[in-house]
Amino acid sequence: MSWNDFKIILRDVGSLLLIVGLLALVSIAVPLVFGEYEAIYAMLVTSVLAGIAGLGLKFIGKTEGEIQLTHAMAISSIAWLVIPLLGSIPYILIEGMSPLNSVFESTSGWTGTGLTMITAPSQLTHTIQFWRSLTQWIGGVGVIVLIISIITRPGTSMYHLYRAEGREEKIFPRIMTTVRMIWWIYFLLTILSILILLVAGMPLWDSINHGMTTISTGGFSVKDSSIASYDNPLIELALIPIMVMGAIPFLVHYKVLKGNVGAFFKDVQSRSLLILLFLGGGLLVAENFLSYGWWSEAFRYSIFQAVSGLTCTGLQTATIHTWAPNAKLIIILLMLIGGAAGSTAGGIKIVRAAAMFAGIGWWYRKLSLPHEVVVVQKFGDKVLSDDEMGAQLNEAAIISFLWVLFLFMGIFVMLHIAPLPYYVDDVIFEVVSAQSNVGLSTGITSPDMMWVGKLMLIFNMWIGRLEIIPIIVTFKVLLRRFG
Repeated sequence: MSWNDFKIILRDVGSLLLIVGLLALVSIAVPLVFGEYEAIYAMLVTSVLAGIAGLGLKFIGKTEGEIQLTHAMAISSIAWLVIPLLGSIPYILIEGMSPLNSVFESTSGWTGTGLTMITAPSQLTHTIQFWRSLTQWIGGVGVIVLIISIITRPGTSMYHLYRAEGREEKIFPRIMTTVRMIWWIYFLLTILSILILLVAGMPLWDSINHGMTTISTGGFSVKDSSIASYDNPLIELALIPIMVMGAIPFLVHYKVLKGNVGAFFKDVQSRSLLILLFLGGGLLVAENFLSYGWWSEAFRYSIFQAVSGLTCTGLQTATIHTWAPNAKLIIILLMLIGGAAGSTAGGIKIVRAAAMFAGIGWWYRKLSLPHEVVVVQKFGDKVLSDDEMGAQLNEAAIISFLWVLFLFMGIFVMLHIAPLPYYVDDVIFEVVSAQSNVGLSTGITSPDMMWVGKLMLIFNMWIGRLEIIPIIVTFKVLLRRFG
């Protein structure tokens, strides 16, 4: 990789940092409204530092070079490390959190995870409550997707950046038009979410924050015990469709908004999401009936946690640590699969799980039929040729294998530091929650956790948000250059 290639990377990372500075500047409206004037300084410092860093990188990387896919993956990997560092400044200056705890909180926000170092979110300033929600709302769709909607570059460059953040779907032929439509749909869904929560009885400020963090499948809450603090079945019921909306592809939302309601049921990921919710939720209700002793309680808490886990939202209404290992295993599997590709959700993604499931039948037919027979496979509304199905299956298998490999790394580290009374099932749950960008917790994640554990979970959140491949490509590029 030449110096000009590095200049391209630095230039566009700089552009992303300028976006962070702009977001911090816009957030000053919150302390002005609530009279938290001491917080204005912190947000200004964040904005200025992000601006200086962004302009500095753009100056160093001044070039007219066009982005290739390798550049885009490196830009994405580096940006998703640097942005949480800048985003941690308000936590340090306003709440007095330690640098590591602040970086953890910031990473959890931007990646849409929801694990937290804050024990009493209700005691935070309104400024920090909103900053947490804003980082999850922007991070849900992606910082890179935001900048694509603002700047104008050649179409190929923009598409490479778009793909580097884990997206493939195109609503329109032009990527710029696609991205802007995604943001319009996202904004409309956010407003709808806030209104639903208001009707359900949630206070206005809480509705704004939870509307943002639920549709983004982020999971941060302004309450100390997440949604359990309300102890309100109507609010819990209102949140379920919002979580599901966040885990559905934007392409499906677009078709439904255009009047094609049937597109939801024709989409393989949306159908699979409902099937998984039905099966996973049903199994969890049956399992937890033994713990709660009442079908009503088992249904209420199991369904909410199942939806929160599969959609990778992370809002919580139950003390999962006290659940039986079998119940935790069900949610672990749901979190591992995650929501739909092309949505705000994390996990391995339903499309990959569906591809591997369909691949079992495809592979069996290939083995059982004569060699000269061409085997085709129906996948959703598409009929895939032998080569196309093989490529789909290979991609799903490689990503899933790498995903599990990094999970084992995190589990191995966390097993050495998890204090009693947390056991293997709790550790696996916590690491899967971090890497799938969920946020449900058994209680292991806390300010008292050893620094090694915090760094490990930050790493898991990072690779989970980028779906691994961009990070591997970035390391390969750096090793080739400096190794």
